[in-house]
Amino acid sequence: MKIHSVIPRKISKRSFDCVEGELDRYDLSGQRRAFLMCVKKNRSGANRDITLMKEWLGQCQFEDTLCIDPDKMELLGKITSFRDELNAIKDEIGCCLVTLMSHGEKGFIKMKDGEKVSLEDIFEMFNNKNCPALQEKPKIFIIQACRGERKDNGVETDDEAMDTDDISETRRLPTFSDYFIIYPTQADHVALRHPRNGSVMIEAMIEVFKQYGNKWHIADFFTRVNNIVVHTEFHLHKEPIKVSLVMESTLTKSVYF
Repeated sequence: MKIHSVIPRKISKRSFDCVEGELDRYDLSGQRRAFLMCVKKNRSGANRDITLMKEWLGQCQFEDTLCIDPDKMELLGKITSFRDELNAIKDEIGCCLVTLMSHGEKGFIKMKDGEKVSLEDIFEMFNNKNCPALQEKPKIFIIQACRGERKDNGVETDDEAMDTDDISETRRLPTFSDYFIIYPTQADHVALRHPRNGSVMIEAMIEVFKQYGNKWHIADFFTRVNNIVVHTEFHLHKEPIKVSLVMESTLTKSVYF
């Protein structure tokens, strides 16, 4: 879906205090690898997104692998090779970040020819079974794509039992753990992208990073990004439209880049 938006004004700045949390931090002293996929076809502003994301990844010390305008088989082939490379250097990896920017719908992203790829299939490729190199290491997914057709025009405002007797001594992990997934909009809704400035979420990410750097845990970082997105006025075809980012996390520690 091609979405154009404008940003005529922003709310006044507020003061924010950073409070050190009690969570342990992931050890990110190992290699930081990123996979960056972008479908540019019929997505004005996509080149801007690529430039901003590459800049951000570099500042966060990620080595990135690019995948531009792939078809389904090319994407699956490249991201599988990327995953296999991580497994080949298991002890050297500190963190993995996958960015997928394209058209989309609920549960899927679309390639340049319109063919759909399941997000769940991609997430599964990096779980603890299929990617042991990333066991107990953060797996970050940034999804910049629509999740449906619905548009939120906003509202006006004045201002089962667990068995505790397990005696197994074998250490186990859930199949899916240490994931952090960020979506640019709620399920079933459109995402916003400006034809010149690029995607709303990506632009806000860069704004927050330039102001605060890597001082925040990734969930707090994207909470601040969401604060900007939620409190910015957007218009689509002269009608007001609102978006809110959605975070899904199975992290067990803090992530500081």
